[in-house]
Amino acid sequence: MSAWLNIVGIGAGGPQDLPGPARALIANAELLVGGERHLSMGDNDTARKLAWKFPLDGIVNEIRAARDQCVVVLATGDPMSFGIGSTLARHFAPGDMTIIPAPGAFSLAAARMAWPLHACTCLTLHGRPLELLNYHVLPDRRMLILSHDGTTPGKVAETLCRAGFGPSLMTVFENMGAANASVRTGTAESWDAADIENLNTIAVECQAGPAARFYTPVAGLPDDAFLHDGQLTKRIVRAATMSALAPLPGQHLWDLGAGCGSVAIEWLRATQDVQGQGARASAVERMPSRSTRMAQNACRLGVPLLNIVTAEIASALPDLDDPDAVFLGGGASGDGLVETIWERLRTGGRLVANVVTLEGERTLLESHAKLGGELTRISVSHAEPVGALTGWRPAMPVTQWSVVKS
Repeated sequence: MSAWLNIVGIGAGGPQDLPGPARALIANAELLVGGERHLSMGDNDTARKLAWKFPLDGIVNEIRAARDQCVVVLATGDPMSFGIGSTLARHFAPGDMTIIPAPGAFSLAAARMAWPLHACTCLTLHGRPLELLNYHVLPDRRMLILSHDGTTPGKVAETLCRAGFGPSLMTVFENMGAANASVRTGTAESWDAADIENLNTIAVECQAGPAARFYTPVAGLPDDAFLHDGQLTKRIVRAATMSALAPLPGQHLWDLGAGCGSVAIEWLRATQDVQGQGARASAVERMPSRSTRMAQNACRLGVPLLNIVTAEIASALPDLDDPDAVFLGGGASGDGLVETIWERLRTGGRLVANVVTLEGERTLLESHAKLGGELTRISVSHAEPVGALTGWRPAMPVTQWSVVKS
């Protein structure tokens, strides 16, 4: 069967700016799907019109039921760039679809800024947490941002200022491609533009101020990057732990006994994409106060999609999706816990456990004897004053067990 689902990108100028074949598809459609704004533009009074409603499952089913008709989905700009085309591609085969893109907001903004698009960080805040921006704010980075609405530029400016990037240059393009297009510029620290159109795209050239706060995406963030009450996998041990966990995009981590969430947060940062959807992590912590700090840490460090579960480990596991990796940072001596984790761990998955107690070591030794893997002792000392001189003060040694389920 030939393609029956047509996805047509529309610029701010409306359907009249589209090439002839795209206009003909809209004019001859039997079912038109899109936002209210797009549906009001179409030159077709006979088609059944279906506006987006969330969640999208119901509309996807209606589209599927109309596969014997000419269906046209109206999208903004390039449907495959943070657009509805990406969503529909998860439900329909490529042979079912004809996709006709219009110039997208990223391409238009990059052209107006004379920025090479491949050298820009392109992300969307449309329907996504603003805190995702925190991960991407780095010196000299150029960002192109799709706004959620007219309030987004002001919120982006506030976020930049909180991170110490107040001197960053901001350019906001409103209604690009339309007759009423306009441009506003300024620095984040001086930004006071109001009444910005909902259809806008933001270009940011990050400039760090003297008090700028930012972190490398490489594992091993400084301990003071996290709010904590002492329940924290320390930086050097954490870097070794992340190496053993081997984060990969799309995979799911269980961080059990998560404390302030440092391992889960580093896992997400290691695989973060522009949508904040690289890998997934579920952090289980029994103390509500620590879960609160964990949520604050996740937002401050740009991974607000961390799944936080406040519960005892044993009671939390049945409701979690199976993991590709597990970090056991607390409660390793719990009866039967390793066996339960091993049963749920996907083939090829990694289990890493850190302990500092003799009881925990006994559990790891027994587990190592049954399942194999590698045992490592991590001993770290820091130079500290000893009177007028300097000496080494050792931290408690950490025993780490890591194993791959083959």
